[in-house]
Amino acid sequence: MSTVVAIHQPNYLPWLGYFAKMARADIFVFLDDVQFTKGGYTNRVQIDGGGETRWLTVPVRVSLGKRIDEILPSRPDWRGAHLDTIATFYRDAAHYRTVREWLADAYDAAPDGGFAAINRHLIEAAAARLGVAPRFLASSALDVGDAEATTRLVRIVESVAPGGTYLAGRGGESYQDPTAFADAGIALARSDFAAAPYDQGRATFLPGLSVLDAAFRIGWDATAALVHPKP
Repeated sequence: MSTVVAIHQPNYLPWLGYFAKMARADIFVFLDDVQFTKGGYTNRVQIDGGGETRWLTVPVRVSLGKRIDEILPSRPDWRGAHLDTIATFYRDAAHYRTVREWLADAYDAAPDGGFAAINRHLIEAAAARLGVAPRFLASSALDVGDAEATTRLVRIVESVAPGGTYLAGRGGESYQDPTAFADAGIALARSDFAAAPYDQGRATFLPGLSVLDAAFRIGWDATAALVHPKP
């Protein structure tokens, strides 16, 4: 079976589907050298804000055209502010104390400087708790030139796993050219993850929230069961 490669921007404490995609991959590449997009998920994620979605956003210093790995947080106290917000909405969750302690430690251990490195640290720390362990790489450390869109993805896969399989995310068919992968001898697979509802303490389930929501509600072990491929 060929090596499965997944590629994704280093998002902030992302949703369960991000880790489900990672769990299917042998190699996971953080796409950290593309242009930062304001209003995306690189510096923000949704949490349960008392029965409705609420954005948890890291303030960042952005100049036009900056790459993700060049972005810096604009306030030094953002970690404490996020822990305070999380306490407001999750303090009564079943696993609040243990997950909050984990998050505080992960924040403390995160590297100073670029937000891409901070996000990568948080993602890898969460992946370890979920039992997800692909080989982690960063696109900024690969010599793939300045190609864009599908061509860049093809070159990344060729660089780390020639003849491998590219695991595309949801919606990838709208902007990725399958012919380019086929011409390079790369197979295509799709990750069509749909989160199974878990107990959020109310009748209406809020999908697409940060992995933290599930961890706080049902614990790391039960969250891991949601993201690992079913046999």
